[in-house]
Amino acid sequence: MPRVPSLRLIAGVCALAAATAGGGSALSGRETIQSATMTPGPWLEDDAPFFSSVVDARAAGASLPATNLAPRALVLPAGRGQWVAFDPDLLRVVAAWQGAGVTPTALAPGSYHKLDRKTPGGQKDLPAPDGRIVIATGLYAGWQTGDRVRFEDPRAPAPSPEEVGRGPIAAEDGRFSAIRLTRDGAVLEYEVAGTAVQEWMSGVPSRSDVVVRQFAVAPSTQVHWLVVGVPAPGHDVHLATSRGARGITLQAVTPAAGMAVQVVRVPAHAAPVRFAVAIHPADAVPAVALGPVPTTVAAPRWREAVTTRVTPSSSRDAYVVDDIALPMPNPWKRLVRVSDVQFLADGTAVCVTLDGDVWTARGVGSRDGEVQWRRFASGLHEPLTLAIRDEQVHVFDRNGIWRLRDTNGDGEADRHELFSNAFAQTADTREFPSTIRLGPGGEFVIAKGGQEATTIGKHNGSVLRISADGRTATVLGYGLRQPQLAVHPQTGLVTASDQQGHYIPSTPLHIVRDRQFYGFLSDILPKEVYPAPIAAPLTWIPHDVNASAMSQVWMLESRMGPLDNGLVHIAYNRPELFRVLLDLDRPVPQAAVVSLTSAFDYPPLNGAVNPEDGQLYIAGFQIVGWGTTATRLAGLGRVRYTGAPVTVPRQLTPMREGVLLRFDLALDRASAANAANFAAASWGYKRTFRYGSPNYKADGTPGVDPLSPSVAYVSADGRGVFVTIPGMKPVMQLKVAWTLKARDGREVKGEAYTTPYALEPFNPRAEGFGDITLDLTRREAPVGPVVAAAPTVDEGREVFVRYGCLACHAPERGAAPKMGPTLAGLYGTSRRLANRPEPVVADEAYLRQSIREPAAAVAEGFDRPGVGMPSFTGVLTDGQVESVILFIKSLK
Repeated sequence: MPRVPSLRLIAGVCALAAATAGGGSALSGRETIQSATMTPGPWLEDDAPFFSSVVDARAAGASLPATNLAPRALVLPAGRGQWVAFDPDLLRVVAAWQGAGVTPTALAPGSYHKLDRKTPGGQKDLPAPDGRIVIATGLYAGWQTGDRVRFEDPRAPAPSPEEVGRGPIAAEDGRFSAIRLTRDGAVLEYEVAGTAVQEWMSGVPSRSDVVVRQFAVAPSTQVHWLVVGVPAPGHDVHLATSRGARGITLQAVTPAAGMAVQVVRVPAHAAPVRFAVAIHPADAVPAVALGPVPTTVAAPRWREAVTTRVTPSSSRDAYVVDDIALPMPNPWKRLVRVSDVQFLADGTAVCVTLDGDVWTARGVGSRDGEVQWRRFASGLHEPLTLAIRDEQVHVFDRNGIWRLRDTNGDGEADRHELFSNAFAQTADTREFPSTIRLGPGGEFVIAKGGQEATTIGKHNGSVLRISADGRTATVLGYGLRQPQLAVHPQTGLVTASDQQGHYIPSTPLHIVRDRQFYGFLSDILPKEVYPAPIAAPLTWIPHDVNASAMSQVWMLESRMGPLDNGLVHIAYNRPELFRVLLDLDRPVPQAAVVSLTSAFDYPPLNGAVNPEDGQLYIAGFQIVGWGTTATRLAGLGRVRYTGAPVTVPRQLTPMREGVLLRFDLALDRASAANAANFAAASWGYKRTFRYGSPNYKADGTPGVDPLSPSVAYVSADGRGVFVTIPGMKPVMQLKVAWTLKARDGREVKGEAYTTPYALEPFNPRAEGFGDITLDLTRREAPVGPVVAAAPTVDEGREVFVRYGCLACHAPERGAAPKMGPTLAGLYGTSRRLANRPEPVVADEAYLRQSIREPAAAVAEGFDRPGVGMPSFTGVLTDGQVESVILFIKSLK
């Protein structure tokens, strides 16, 4: 049965954040964060052949290009403290520098040792070269073809013309292909107007101040230009060519901007040519040796396997969550913040982590046995998701979709193929690569985060179909805040959730298709000026039930009893799985959701069915302070069907005369036929630029409209109930609750949420209820004195947990910072506000207003773009509000 989250909270998370910030302990795989046993090593490992990052070189200095920002960059070591950032969209070197890698301001490196460090929205605080830049380029193609070099961005502009994340150059002009890992480092492979180019970085023996870019260019009938860049003051560029490479010349070209740009002209050539460019101090020209193209595959970096165990749940529920311990500690002192799990045909799990790693895990299907974990790949750019096609791993990160190949069978990926970067990516910290799933024709469908705080990009907040060859991207839907999706493996139906926030009044579950608009607008756009009609969701879900929606999983080929072939929805704020009861045959498709299990102590993000055992596996992690009540940093669990009777309904259909429910077990007729065992209520939301929405009655006032179940009828097979409810109407949100017994005496209790758009008449005979006449007499509640219970601290604590306040507000002192202010010691203090000049006292009136109208008085430091607190007007009763105030006052 679903559990109530504990208020024990994140003491362990906070302890780990404090410990790792000071070099203390981190985690082992199973544990809550209290039992930390591993000090994480550096986020950028010493032997990394490359890593991926945004690279912001806009502050390189007046003598270098000023608009130099790369939302997508591969950062490669070039020997002895030298670094090169390569932009796979423009095929250019963004910059080369002497020093370390990049500043750790991005989400993954920034939170690696400070687990509560979140990134602000927008593009203001981005990773920059951590050292002295020796050369840089501007926003133009790094390789060009034709009679001259052009120093302008060749790509179509984004809706915001100043946005630099425009996607790749035209395929006929160039296309990045792969990173090949060799014993001599990473080799970049790409095409320039159809001509194959290989590039790798090297240094010069005994010199720590030289960066060398080496090239092997296939035969070509065209003239190509390599744009080397603008050297920093005191630096120059030296060209070295192989014997027989005639006519390759280094030139200085001065565009209108006035900075001399070093370029290399490569004339047409009938045979392959080799050359190199060295960036060096102007007073010390190096001797550059042209070595052979590296071909020997890199030696394995991670030879050891890490052994953990499966711990089965002792619960007797129909669906239980077994724990699969993550591989921590491990020989590389690597955090494993797992974000997705998918499966190979033999049941091997493949997991991806926020920190750019891919792990394989064998043995996850065992009842309580060992699991063998191995590292498979690293260097990816904050990936949150992956997919398997033809037994090949495809990871979606900020650079695009990578196909990871192990060409020599040593268990590690040595070839990272950029399967697709056909879509744009901005540097906005919240344009997450949220979900990738495989379609029935070999195509992929991806979802991208949509919160934009600086510019409007091409594909922020979109769901896109990527063609089976990776060359084209088609927008299926846009105007989504933070979409998370699923794709039906047979029909290709795309569903997506979104997250409540500005313009999203509560949590929706959508069908995404036909390039429809789904209602979200960036804060930087005119308020409530929508570009198209807003598509209606399958259903709304109240934010107190599911405030942070994640992806869905189709249960095809599962062995999960009544869940087989159905859809499961994942919730993050209060970790939970919901069964989605789809009704797609109506003129307006609709759905209902009902809780399946909440037996998670880690926050779930994504999942998949294991073909070996047919069970559902769920992975997830948190940045401490993200909106979740989970107490563990990360986890991998198996949702296992025990064979026990399933008490969750398989159908809930609102109809003109009431609500039809069907179950997968026989009900006790006496309890099912008692209308007093059912309850219902309805309400609406308002979509505005404000964060979330209050609940509204049908007359427009805050609150909910209670509905009065009249009579309950039981179907002939004992598994269905029709409850008549006078006055049924289409509404944005309908809640139906029940407390029944099964024929075997077990409790059948739950609640479901749906959005009825059209109410069809109920046909008793056709639905298996025989020839009955429905009684639609309105049953009014007994009239008598209503005595409201006095507010209490205990009720306030229960409301605080139930409605997810715990996810954003820590109730104890010394807790890690969260999305909202810490509440301990808050009452009675003076508060500075972001939207008022004068301070206020946090008295009862202030707390009451903050609960009902949170945008009216935002605490200083918490006015973050795209982040907010929903209004609880009409959601909480007056008594509940007063109880929450008492609870806050009790927090000393």
